Amino acid sequence: MARKMLKDEDMAVADGGSYDYDLFVIGAGSGGVRGSRTSASFGAKVAICELPFNPISSDWQGGHGGTCVIRGCVPKKIMVYGASFWGEFEDSKNFGWEINGDINFNWKKLLENKTQEIVRLNGVYQRILGNSGVTMIEGAGSLVDAHTVEVTKPDSSKQRYTAKHILIATGSRAQRVNIPGKELAITSDEALSLEEVPKRAIILGGGYIAVEFASIWKGMGAEVDLFYRKELPLRGFDDEMRAIVASNLQGRGIRLHPGTNLSELSKTADGIKVVTDKGQELIADVVLFATGRKPNSQRLNLEAAGVEIDQIGAIKVDEYSRTSIPNIWAVGDVTNRINLTPVALMEATCFSKTVFGGQPTKPDYRDVPCAVFSIPPLSVVGLSEQQALEEAKSDVLVYTSSFNPMKNSISKRQEKTIMKLVVDSETDRVLGASMCGPDAPEIIQGMAIALKCGATKAVFDSTVRGH
Repeated sequence: MARKMLKDEDMAVADGGSYDYDLFVIGAGSGGVRGSRTSASFGAKVAICELPFNPISSDWQGGHGGTCVIRGCVPKKIMVYGASFWGEFEDSKNFGWEINGDINFNWKKLLENKTQEIVRLNGVYQRILGNSGVTMIEGAGSLVDAHTVEVTKPDSSKQRYTAKHILIATGSRAQRVNIPGKELAITSDEALSLEEVPKRAIILGGGYIAVEFASIWKGMGAEVDLFYRKELPLRGFDDEMRAIVASNLQGRGIRLHPGTNLSELSKTADGIKVVTDKGQELIADVVLFATGRKPNSQRLNLEAAGVEIDQIGAIKVDEYSRTSIPNIWAVGDVTNRINLTPVALMEATCFSKTVFGGQPTKPDYRDVPCAVFSIPPLSVVGLSEQQALEEAKSDVLVYTSSFNPMKNSISKRQEKTIMKLVVDSETDRVLGASMCGPDAPEIIQGMAIALKCGATKAVFDSTVRGH
């Protein structure tokens, strides 16, 4: 959806354009906070509204920091760290460590420390906004017209604010599969705040969240069954890497059920009875639906201002993050572009530069790295082998290396690391890099800089390794 960039005078309204704020932001997640403070740094008068803090999101609960900080990346990584110790205890034996007696895991202690950390970060985000001169308003924001936002406060009172520009950064919400008994299942929100670790867990889904929670719960001692529709998990990633992740999950004791869906859940005296579309029956303490997220746009009253959305509720934007209404903008998951926190930060920074910094800037989605925090993790940047074959104008060269990490040679853990480069044969430019193994996200982050600089395979080969 291409649109011309409009000058300030094009934004003027019939009444002369007198507003409470230069910018009003709905949603104080990563994108909203970044957009607010960078706009304020350019001299804009900014206000932002956000729901009251709660670890589990709802229509009336949220918190500064948004999904990533409160019920996403941060608490998930804390859980991954916690779950990783069990493997470390096992591996330590061949390194001479003799652990006598039982090793006990205290879930409540981890949960308490996780909650303390996200409460701390919620406060950090509030201080960042305050120190930037941004006015914070608690409540749920919705549009009245193209320049007016109505905020419903926690006491149900309503107040309206006008702004020259409005930025929508309300993120996304986990969704449930519509099957009988769906109310018995949980989403990732609840999974991060369970009262007890499940002994028997069933997970539906094959994406990031499903694979990560399978690793987390298995590492904490649960029996885990993972169901997904495709033959391999992590659709959209490099097929070879997907196969390695599946093998690693199985090697850690997770039971995989490819090509299988859940058809019904019911409550029994022994737990939740799960019936699959193949007629299999299982009993679980917890059933997690990790079947995707939906843009959080339902309660924004977008139609009042004429803001267009697509069939799943994502706000339509142009290459500068402008919606169908010239002074209303949107960034992050609510636009359903690349739904990653660092991408929302980039989009918000570009928005501020474009609107208040006098520097029209388009987000650059080329070579965005991402990571799946399975145990061990997977990380990629650039094109997969399959994408390169579809997009490259010349032949594609693929280089892979599979090896047993030095640590595993002593621990005897049967878990290989695999690394892969995809190269354009004509230019020698590296088009993509993938890795599955310990510290993959940190290693691939470094490679992302090289890809962004247009590094060739010859440059990679000529680089002396650290040892």
